[in-house]
Amino acid sequence: MVNRKRAMPKEVQISIKMESELRDRFMMAAEAIDRPAAQIIRELMRAFLSRKELPNTETIAAIEAVERGEVVTFNSTADLYEKLGI
Repeated sequence: MVNRKRAMPKEVQISIKMESELRDRFMMAAEAIDRPAAQIIRELMRAFLSRKELPNTETIAAIEAVERGEVVTFNSTADLYEKLGI
């Protein structure tokens, strides 16, 4: 049996103003990868919201260490991102 995510029902629409060139470039890029523009926008919105969620415990610990004047270093940005759960 295939486990499929159930799509949330789409109940609202959003209207935004933007430059026509931005819209045209976006639509062409979405078409180039054979994906609906609305799907990409929903994914961008979810990604934005996930970055705005409360920081995890590693992030809080790092912020508190900096505030105490402690130097926090990582071997690489990948190591930092992994530690922060990003």
